Amino acid sequence: MSHEEIHRSHRVGWLRAAVLGANDGIVSTASLIIGVAAANTTHDSVLLAGVAGLVAGAMSMAAGEYVSVSSQSDTENADLALEKKSIDEDFEFEKDELAKIYEKRGVKPSLAQKVAEQLMEHDALGAHARDEIGISENGNARPVQAALASAGTFTIGAALPLVVAWVVPVDSLIPYVAVSSLIFLALLGSIAARAGGAPIAVGATRVTFWGALAMALTAGVGQIFGVVA
Repeated sequence: MSHEEIHRSHRVGWLRAAVLGANDGIVSTASLIIGVAAANTTHDSVLLAGVAGLVAGAMSMAAGEYVSVSSQSDTENADLALEKKSIDEDFEFEKDELAKIYEKRGVKPSLAQKVAEQLMEHDALGAHARDEIGISENGNARPVQAALASAGTFTIGAALPLVVAWVVPVDSLIPYVAVSSLIFLALLGSIAARAGGAPIAVGATRVTFWGALAMALTAGVGQIFGVVA
């Protein structure tokens, strides 16, 4: 009987960016719509604010993810270049260094030396990247992938409360947008938890809680400015 384990760590890069984008899209756009609506503005003004928030937010998410992940990629590439230089200049020292790493993990010295030797012959830089620096293939920084995933999911997330705001009358807009957005957030948290192998209830609860808090605070600000106006 064969036994196959399903690992999900390879999803970390795009999953983090996608969940962050969709969550921000729902929370920021719903909060913006509710805040503007609470200030007793017109339906057109609410929709205009929502569309502006969608476009600005998607571009901001894409730029932010690209810059941050590019910085991570630059750091990884600099470390790899330094390690490659060290391997080229003193191969034996790097082999012994790798063997000592395996010894610290519980491998017997003689076996650690053999493992280090074989791995260095197969892929010296890859072995040091993985076991000394901590750079794995699954965790490699991919700026473009992160930017597209974040911007795309932000747009989808932001479109959900915006569509609700468009189809309901302005006098009942706040409760409809708030409730529907909390449902969207709960679904998002459940899907993200499912994809990442985490408990679904925990994933749904945490995103719903913070989303509800954000919308409540924004509604309060909108009411204050609406009264002042």
